[in-house]
Amino acid sequence: MSILVQISIKPARQNDNDFILKSSLFKAKLRSKDINDWHIRKRSVDARQTSIKLNLQIEFWLVGETRIRSQPFVSQDVHSKPEIAIIGAGPAGLYAALRAIEGGLKPIIYERGKDVRARRRDLAAINKEQTVNPESNYCFGEGGAGTYSDGKLYTRSKKRGNVLKSLEWLVHFGASEDVLVEAHPHIGTNKLPAIITAMREAILVAGGEVYFNSKLTDIKIVDNKIQAVEVNNKSWEYFDNVVLATGHSARDIFYLLHRKGVYIEAKAFALGVRVEHPQHMINYIQYHGDVENPYLPPASYTLVDQIDGKGVYSFCMCPGGIIAPCATSQEEVVTNGWSPSKRNNPYANSGIVVSVEPKDLPEYSKDNPFVCLDFQKKVERDCWEAAGKTQQVPAQRMIDFVEKKSSVDFPKTSYQPGIVSIDLNTVLPLIISKCLQKAFLAFGKKMSGYYSNEAVLHAPESRTSSPISIPRNTETFEHINVKGLYPCGEGAGYAGGIISAAIDGINCVDAILYKLSKL
Repeated sequence: MSILVQISIKPARQNDNDFILKSSLFKAKLRSKDINDWHIRKRSVDARQTSIKLNLQIEFWLVGETRIRSQPFVSQDVHSKPEIAIIGAGPAGLYAALRAIEGGLKPIIYERGKDVRARRRDLAAINKEQTVNPESNYCFGEGGAGTYSDGKLYTRSKKRGNVLKSLEWLVHFGASEDVLVEAHPHIGTNKLPAIITAMREAILVAGGEVYFNSKLTDIKIVDNKIQAVEVNNKSWEYFDNVVLATGHSARDIFYLLHRKGVYIEAKAFALGVRVEHPQHMINYIQYHGDVENPYLPPASYTLVDQIDGKGVYSFCMCPGGIIAPCATSQEEVVTNGWSPSKRNNPYANSGIVVSVEPKDLPEYSKDNPFVCLDFQKKVERDCWEAAGKTQQVPAQRMIDFVEKKSSVDFPKTSYQPGIVSIDLNTVLPLIISKCLQKAFLAFGKKMSGYYSNEAVLHAPESRTSSPISIPRNTETFEHINVKGLYPCGEGAGYAGGIISAAIDGINCVDAILYKLSKL
């Protein structure tokens, strides 16, 4: 059995393996001749005190013990195996397909958007021409929203499944082994496309099938059991088992399910703004003024508070990042953030969002599953109209927003389509703006310097999670009243990021494999 030991070192020593080994051996009361192998298992920055440290967890294997390196992904030929349909090629869909191959099933993926390479032209069109392709954008296409929205791999969903396995699969397909070590692992939007492409190629080599520009347009249900899916309004494809992994922005799927009598319900979500500070300001705050230390990564932050009984918190914080236009329809604006692998842009951005419960909204009714979705859509459209009906977004300096003053000028922004000076109190619902105003004041006390007019709010940050859930049986993972339909990932309300979505894709296919084993 391996031995774990914790040590703390100065950041400048992070690449000095001899020093790390000697320090950890001393802490473990071991000698070099006592061990057979060792590695750094976890690494995190500890900036709570003025003297910043790196916390390391070291794992030792003693003499006579063998470090077992598992093979993360084991492929097999599934050309002639039983087929399952997977709707969507985001993290949930891709991991479902990979798990299907491991388990001896043939995955057939239908993705409404384009492959990662072809998506780039549509992303350029949003940024430069402010034209939104409703089928190919930052949310739709191979790899889903995760491909072009940063690649942060941190999750609190450890009880939902095997986090390590999902990370090991990423390494298997090209990610750095650092993602297995860092406390808050990150790949970077610039590196994710190659990893996603490698996953697709592995699926195809094994005998799976992947179809792009293939949108789910109807489903056939007979005797409360899924029978077939319609693709692009023309071809019916027959399956006994369908993994529905369409993501949190596929609103047409929610309407389709509702029309077909598939039970869905309103779900709590969060909405607010994306805040951009100069990265050097966040570094100064978080590193106690030590902004020139070359051994420290661009600083991040996590903020949370209870305001008027509602949670207000930071979401998808992107050090050295860029704010991206993530609308999925021409008549709306949406922001999100991402970072390249080096996180070397001069800006830091994060969503600051307010929790919204269905019962918070005046239109709430138990019979209306769309109450939160309608609220989300209205904010996105109101912001689009206020900013001139383009992909520019309403913006305001932070203190100006709290004091309800118009911002007369702005520092540079990473948001390429551009920003328009708008008093956000006039476009954000009162339930959101009041909480944000109080939260920024509270956050300024927690992070001295955070509350600043150097910070610019971009509105809205509205796609934090799905505003609708698709309930499923907790044991079988099937929809509560449609057998063979497996609601999966963020779009169904069972995930909140790349890793949790990936784990849910694995879990859904595990449930299918178990069911088939009992037939």
